[in-house]
Amino acid sequence: MSVPTATLRKPASVEHAKRALLARHHVVAPSLKVADAAAASVFGAARLRGPIARDVIAQVTKLSIATVNRQVTALLDAGILRERADLAVSGAIGRPRVPVEVNHEPFLTLGIHIGARTTSIVATDLFGRTLDVVETPTPRGAQAAALATLAASARRYLSRWHRRTPLWVGVAAGGVVDGTTGYLDHQRLGWSDAPVGPVLAETLGLPVSVASHVDAMAGAELLLGVRRQPTQSSTSLYVYARETVGYALSIGGRVHSPASGPGTIAALPAHSELLGGSGQLESTVSDEAVLIAARKARIIPAEGPASTMTTLVRSARQGNQQAHALLAERARVLGEAVALLRDMLNPDDLVVGGQAFTEYPEGMSLVEAAYAERSVLPARDIRVTAFGNRVQEAGAGVVSLGGLYSDPIGAMRRAQSRRPEVSA
Repeated sequence: MSVPTATLRKPASVEHAKRALLARHHVVAPSLKVADAAAASVFGAARLRGPIARDVIAQVTKLSIATVNRQVTALLDAGILRERADLAVSGAIGRPRVPVEVNHEPFLTLGIHIGARTTSIVATDLFGRTLDVVETPTPRGAQAAALATLAASARRYLSRWHRRTPLWVGVAAGGVVDGTTGYLDHQRLGWSDAPVGPVLAETLGLPVSVASHVDAMAGAELLLGVRRQPTQSSTSLYVYARETVGYALSIGGRVHSPASGPGTIAALPAHSELLGGSGQLESTVSDEAVLIAARKARIIPAEGPASTMTTLVRSARQGNQQAHALLAERARVLGEAVALLRDMLNPDDLVVGGQAFTEYPEGMSLVEAAYAERSVLPARDIRVTAFGNRVQEAGAGVVSLGGLYSDPIGAMRRAQSRRPEVSA
């Protein structure tokens, strides 16, 4: 992502105005980590293993049965766990033998992925499963008007959900995100110090968290990918490519999010005669770079509804060798870039995501071959995201769920103390 990695210090008057907004609204820093607090551990056990008995929760969390009982009671009172008396062990006496599970039907969270061209609005249940998603063009024009349009779209979308109570809003976006205030600098959209979090909190009357979109996607792998639990020293590298490129590093079960915003790999050296570009990674492998090359070669029309990546991928699958060559060249460049990042950071786990990797899965063998040839370290497998072409919505969804997963009781209190919603 070709964005600055630091922002100038804002004047005191601006900071004071931000604090006033935060005091009035529920803007909460995103929580993209595997939490170990007692309530979070108990809720996590129910989410991943439920229906589950209290003694089994104690075994898997290493908490005392007394602690588990207290937390289960608190989570039942908060309404996000429910008992399953119908599943109680035959002949067992007492409530501790009654299994509990996540009470997911009454609730949803709202995720919003703000892309350079398209914005996705996602309804997610408490397991992180997508209930529904709609896509709309990202609003253009003046920043304030664009934010108002975005918030109004989210409000109309929420008005459709009559049987579920919304708890939280999570926003994932490119650019430089200040997670504490919910403000965003997004060069490609022309947004500077945009109050994304406060505007959505004001319009929707819900707690809002805002995160970098690549951090969010790495968080989805961490919290929703359901692989082995990370240790305190384990590291995972997530590399993203579509219209932009980016990376995120998870350390000890927490996505590392620098206060000054994410680093950038947009300007990593990359060379391709076939794809052109400026000798930099993003301008070589982005969707637009590939499409420009495809139009130049007359593989797809110069303009119109067929001048898309979908058409190019379809042509490659139908045997068009020029189309396949472009996608293969993109795969080679990406594989070499992944090798460079892996060799610099040497993570325990290596994950790639974004449609540059997933929309043409036939090219992954070429990514892996270029990666293996370029890397100088011992062999390590590349893992493709568990979310395929839906990784953007998974990222937005996990930002909306992170607060609940790390502090379920506190999150429910925040959500339930929100101002009454106004009808759409």
